[in-house]
Parts: sequence; C-alpha cells; structure tokens
Amino acid sequence: MATVAARATQGSRLGSLTERSGFLASFLIAPAVLFILAVVGTALVLAVKLSFTDATAGSLSGKWVGLRNFRDLIHSGPFHDVLWHTFLFTAISQAIVVVLAGLLAHALSRSFRGRWLLRFLILLPWAAPVALTTIAFLWFFDPLASIWNWFLIHAFHIYNDNNKPNWLGTPRLAMSSIIAVHVWRLLPFATIIFLAGIASMPQEVDDAAAIDGATGLKKFWYVSLPLQLPIAIVAVLFGIVFTATDIAVVQILTNGGPFNSTEVLTTYAYHTGIEGAALGEGAAISLFLLPVLAFVAIGMLVFAKRAEVT
Repeated sequence: MATVAARATQGSRLGSLTERSGFLASFLIAPAVLFILAVVGTALVLAVKLSFTDATAGSLSGKWVGLRNFRDLIHSGPFHDVLWHTFLFTAISQAIVVVLAGLLAHALSRSFRGRWLLRFLILLPWAAPVALTTIAFLWFFDPLASIWNWFLIHAFHIYNDNNKPNWLGTPRLAMSSIIAVHVWRLLPFATIIFLAGIASMPQEVDDAAAIDGATGLKKFWYVSLPLQLPIAIVAVLFGIVFTATDIAVVQILTNGGPFNSTEVLTTYAYHTGIEGAALGEGAAISLFLLPVLAFVAIGMLVFAKRAEVT
C-alpha cells in the first residue's frame, strides 16, 4: 500500500509539473533553442578559436598568437575607416527607416480603398530574395542605363547627358546608394512592427485624447509616441543588428569600393579572411562588433522596459 501511495504521489507531482505553463513553454521552445545553439554556437566557437591564431585558408588550425590579431586591427588605419563606414551605414539607414516606417504605419493604419494592396506592395521587398533584388539595383544604378539618371535629366533637369552621376563609382554617391537600397529592404520589417504597435493601442486611449482635445502633433507627441516607444526601440534594435551584420547589399553593389569608400566590417572580414586567405585575422574582424552589438542590445532592451507604459 505504501508503494502504491508513493507512486500515486509521484505521478500527481509529475502531472502538476507538466500542467504548469512555464514547463510547457520551456518544453516546446527547447528544440529551437538547441538547434540555434548547435548551428550558431558551433560557428561562434570556431570563429573565437581562429581569431587567436594565425590560421590561413585551407586549414582550421594555426599557431596560437593571442591578441595579436586584435592589436593589429586597433592600430590599423584602414580598419578605422571601415569602422567609420559601418557606423555611417548603420546610423543613417536606421534613422531613415524609423522615420519612414513611422509615417507609413500611421498612414496604413487608417481605412481607405486599396489599403490591402498598398500593404502588400510595401511588404514585397522584405519577402523578395536579397541577392536577386540587389542585383536588380545594379541596373538601376548603371551609369549608362540608370533609370534614376533618366528622371534626373529629363524629368527634373538636375543633370544633363554630359554630366551624369556615377552612383556606384563615386565615394559619396556609392555610400548613399547602398544606404538607399538597405533602407528599401528594411522598411517593410520596421513598418510591420510599427503597425503591430499601433494596432495594440487601446481604443480608449484615442477616445480619451479626443475628449481632452489632443489632436495632430500633440496627440502624437504626448499619446502615441510614449505608447509606441518600446516597440520602436525593438525595431531599431533589430535594424541595427541586421544592418551591422549585412554583407549582401555592399558586396553585390560596390564590393567595398570605390577606393574602399564603402568597405564595412562584414565585407572587410570576407576580403581579409576568405579572399586574402588570413582566416585568423578575418575571424578577429568578424568578432570585433560582437561585444558592441551585445552592449547595444542590452541597453536598448533595458530602455524599452523602462519606457513601457502600464
């Protein structure tokens, strides 16, 4: 009898444990977490290992050199330029994305004819393959057959046939071009996040603001913005991570040129580690932003938590 009672007690404890929401959530998410740790964690550990060696192409091992790769990078002039390019590319593109996404989300939250079609068209850049769309932009920026040049020359009369802008062959225009394409790519993602934030706002808030006479800019500044700030911070956080770790846009459009004016950390790591066959130094370059992005992520999430309106 005592054994039967002990088994019944153990079964009831096990049943109560499985019925807990926390246990069920952990059990369901565990396979995804294990898969991410296996895929991402393995590559990260290998990159950390290589960054402390002088490994070259064709081998995943090399002589231990400690922090020499990182010291060489810190004292490297070209690496300082790459950091500045990465900062400009990330900061400017995210500032434009946040402003445009906020405006688009507020416009799309209103009811009007054809809203579903406009939402579909805005979402397309995010759904389309990045390599395919970026290759298409090579034609848009072509110095001889650029559609932008045609509009600037024949529609706006800013340039003429003898003075065409070379979008991907001039340092400032090349940086502007990759920023524009990256904004085009990330704008749908940020817009969807803003739309979700607007949809989650209680109708009672709008009604109370209307009763108090808050309309237009005052309503946005004192009512909408505080409620959407945590969501906007999350959108910016994802945008920073996506932008700082992106290689496709820059690699396809400019390959870091002209004159290394658009070289960012991702392309610099690829050119050094893969094309230059210096795997150790390339791994060190790829890991350089890891603590910076981790610090930014933690700081923005903490700020978003404090900015929540209850």
